[in-house]
Amino acid sequence: MDDLAYEQWLWEKTAQRCISNLNKNDFDAHYFLDVETAANRILEMVKPYASFGFGGSSTTRRLGVLEALRDEGKTIHDHWQAGLTKAEDLEIRLAQGRCDCFFCSANAISATGEIVNVDGIGNRTNAMTFGTRKVIIVAGMNKVTVDLESALKRIRQVAAPMRARSLNMKTPCAESGVCSDCRSPQRICRVTTILHRKPSLTDISVFLIGQSLGF
Repeated sequence: MDDLAYEQWLWEKTAQRCISNLNKNDFDAHYFLDVETAANRILEMVKPYASFGFGGSSTTRRLGVLEALRDEGKTIHDHWQAGLTKAEDLEIRLAQGRCDCFFCSANAISATGEIVNVDGIGNRTNAMTFGTRKVIIVAGMNKVTVDLESALKRIRQVAAPMRARSLNMKTPCAESGVCSDCRSPQRICRVTTILHRKPSLTDISVFLIGQSLGF
């Protein structure tokens, strides 16, 4: 086997543990080797729903489901549209928390079955915990860590600096690549949520994909 094959083997073994523990924590968890296979399964799963919200996630957009749902005439709440006013942006973010189905990724998922996210505004963390009928969380295996402690560490050391850099934020981590627990006005780490178990009134499916996706 080449190096990539060994990496894929390790991801599959890690995914098996992670999926098992997510299911024990009442999440509906799945593993797919690639985005195309996952997207087909997701589109089949969300057929009953009419309105969809999309958090600020490049991972979910890699699936192509947003375009597919829009082509089907579904209602889409996407604040990544160009040219929105602040009022329109806020209205869309609020609607994401009351739609039929909300799509997002995670900053880190522990192999012990916890889902960890850090937000700057909180529309994603709100929508994924309460208010929507269905939540779809999609994450590449690059976001799966050994345990909860390492999941939190991954966000500080990897996800937050890269995300701040991608958004052109004027934060210390966007320059140095190192989290300094800053007080910058543009700080993006303001709300931390840990889903230890599936929220009681929210149906959540987690799709792990055997690729490196997003931050």
